Amino acid sequence: MGVAQAMEALNERAGLMKESLQKSQTITDNMVGILGSFDHRLSALETAMRPTQIRTHSIRRAHENIDKALKAAEVILDQFDLTRKAEAKILRGPHEDLESYLEAIDQLRGTIKFFSNTKMFKSATGVISHAHNLLSKALSKLEDEFRQILQNYSKPMEPDRLFECLPSNLRPSTEGEGGGGKNHDPHQKSLENAIFTVPTVIPPRVLPLLHDLAQQMVQAGHQQQLFKTYRDTRAAVLEQSLKKLGVERLSKDDVQRMQWEVLEAKIGNWIHYMRISVKLLFASEKKICDQILDGVESLRDQCFGEVTANSVAVLLSFGEAIAKSKRSPEKLFVLLDMYEIMRELQPEIELVFGSQPCTEMKESAINLTKRLAQTAQETFADFEEAVEKDATKTAVMDGTVHPLTSYVINYVKFLFDYQSTLRLLFQEFDSKDPDSELGAVTTRIMHALQNNLDGKSKQYKDAALTQLFLMNNVHYIVRSVRRSEAKDLLGDDWVQIHRRIVQQHANQYKRVSWAKILQCLTVQSSGSGPVENSNISRASVKDRFKTFNSQFEELHQRQCQWTVPDSELRESLRLAVAEVLLPAFRSFLKRFGPMIESGKNPQKYIRFTPEDLERMLNEFFEGKTWSEPKR
Repeated sequence: MGVAQAMEALNERAGLMKESLQKSQTITDNMVGILGSFDHRLSALETAMRPTQIRTHSIRRAHENIDKALKAAEVILDQFDLTRKAEAKILRGPHEDLESYLEAIDQLRGTIKFFSNTKMFKSATGVISHAHNLLSKALSKLEDEFRQILQNYSKPMEPDRLFECLPSNLRPSTEGEGGGGKNHDPHQKSLENAIFTVPTVIPPRVLPLLHDLAQQMVQAGHQQQLFKTYRDTRAAVLEQSLKKLGVERLSKDDVQRMQWEVLEAKIGNWIHYMRISVKLLFASEKKICDQILDGVESLRDQCFGEVTANSVAVLLSFGEAIAKSKRSPEKLFVLLDMYEIMRELQPEIELVFGSQPCTEMKESAINLTKRLAQTAQETFADFEEAVEKDATKTAVMDGTVHPLTSYVINYVKFLFDYQSTLRLLFQEFDSKDPDSELGAVTTRIMHALQNNLDGKSKQYKDAALTQLFLMNNVHYIVRSVRRSEAKDLLGDDWVQIHRRIVQQHANQYKRVSWAKILQCLTVQSSGSGPVENSNISRASVKDRFKTFNSQFEELHQRQCQWTVPDSELRESLRLAVAEVLLPAFRSFLKRFGPMIESGKNPQKYIRFTPEDLERMLNEFFEGKTWSEPKR
């Protein structure tokens, strides 16, 4: 019974669940139907709204396009506004406000670039064309402004301004024409540390303006116009500065026709002009060229080269004319001066004219230096030959130092003021030992002089005067060498040898001049020794005194007119004669004087006392002319 009830209860529940499931299915079916109907209505609604959505999207895109167009129009309008303002500045010109004018040019370039990239703008071509026309006018005005400013501030330098830029020891004296550097001063302090103040050619405040203008011209492709304007303006001013200074173009023929004194002065001035030109004028020209044309290296170097080319050529042409002119001994020192200044300026020349466009000028300067060295060396050789072959008939009747001797010695002494220059010169020709070379040259010149003096000494008919002449001249040479730097090169042996030569000539003079008169005071028998007084007749003694008197008077009259210019040598020679003559005379007078004094008119034969002879010997070699015979 219990199972039956349980089964019945279970069946009831199963029935209820079946009934519930059937209801749920019905509800589900109903919901599916409802949802299907709703989906259909939504699809219809979406189809109905699609045109509205499309119109809304189009409207939004239209708004976006309008915004873009407005913004583009605003940019274009801004460009038009900027171009209009730029045009106004261009039409006013650059003179009032150059900086603003340059900004306007940059704006025009920007306008052209902008519209070149905005091809869709229908009027772009017209705007670009208008901007190009404006830019062309602007650049033309810019060229005029560059030319105007450069010309306004490019003035020739006055000589006084240039002199103020030199070290004080190189400034010309108020008396000179303007030629410091005329006289070679071996003791002048080295110029290595001397201060040369490069002059201000164009005011510093103007240089940036010129630089900006030049940059604009280059940017516009107007390099040739810039080059021509700069070259023509600055070259003319530089040439005028040199002309004011005194530089002139002289040919070889002009140089050859000049009197030596005039030419020497011009050479001194040229040395001064070269120093001023290289260290001041060319240096300042290089400085402003580098600043104005900074950033345009090829144009900058070419401009500087052509600005200075003619001025350099004028200066160097004078040096070339001197180097090629007829050689003469007096030109040696000016040649050395010219060579010296070229060597001094060589570092500056290589620095200032170091760029490729200036190569020809630099090489011309180097070639002039070498040519001057060559001409100087050839003049050396000419001088040596001229000394040996000098055939001047100028006779020194009194046996003093010949003008040739003093000329050559002064020449050699002056050479030693140029020792450092001569060493450089010898090195030009690969001399390994410049000091030895200078010593050899000096020795050869001295030897040539002595050979010539030997020849000139043969002009004298009096052998004693020949020896006196040689003694005087060799003594002058030795004394001069001992007191100069030549001694270091010629050496002590040379000095000692030539001092002995002086003594030899002095001894020869004594022998030739006094041997005969001394024979009057020496009485010898036919044998080998002196004879006794009793063996000499009174008449023979009288003849001896008379002969002595006449010979001594003749020697006194003649040799008082002779000259020994060196006081020490003169006294030495008188003493040497006195030491031989006076003892012999005293001895003769003591032995034979009483024989004459005991006879008639002793004063007729014994005319001199030893004191008279000593006094009269002190009148020898004074160069007196009171008893000079007429010629």
